[in-house]
Amino acid sequence: MPEPADFEDAAARRLLAAYVAGDADAFGQLARGHYDRLWPVALRVCGGDEDEAADALQDAMIAAMRGAPRFRGDAKVSTWLHRIVVNACLDRLRKRKRRAESAYVQEERDVPDPHDRIADQELAWDVERALSRLPEEQRAALVLVDVEGWPVSQAAAILGIPAGTVKSRCARGRTKLAADLQHLRNRPAASDVQPDISGSPREPRSDTGKGGQP
Repeated sequence: MPEPADFEDAAARRLLAAYVAGDADAFGQLARGHYDRLWPVALRVCGGDEDEAADALQDAMIAAMRGAPRFRGDAKVSTWLHRIVVNACLDRLRKRKRRAESAYVQEERDVPDPHDRIADQELAWDVERALSRLPEEQRAALVLVDVEGWPVSQAAAILGIPAGTVKSRCARGRTKLAADLQHLRNRPAASDVQPDISGSPREPRSDTGKGGQP
């Protein structure tokens, strides 16, 4: 029996084909159906800057519309869209050379009283700031593998690089995150949990993490 993902991809392919054939509304349906998965990726790859992520996502959708006639069908439509979104994000970051954590500095100014923050909010912000300070390529790989849960092979297809490169970027990124988040080990409120890069506290995990990486 076909997997739900297969049905989803078949429907996405039909919409893409309809758009190429002249149905102007078909691409909007396709984009809306994938928005909930594409937006978090764009936001994290852009270091949490919502304006930058929104612009990158818009750039990506324009690129996808223009590139739709060239879609060869050798990957799932969702993989194709994710690849375009990640590339759009990285392009904007490279062109503007913006420090990714600047959005978080502004976010903290908007919080009325830091003493009112609860522990999980503090943990989430600490982790997101650490993630935003990673080099762009490492952050993109970690967002796809450790945050979004893509298999390494799929992340490699999205990024257009070998699977071994994805693994090495994830490994280097995790090492930098561990060093940057060392102070969390001494935080009493979070002493019994391990931070993950999705920004949510969780129970201690086994030695093997997502994507097959220790």
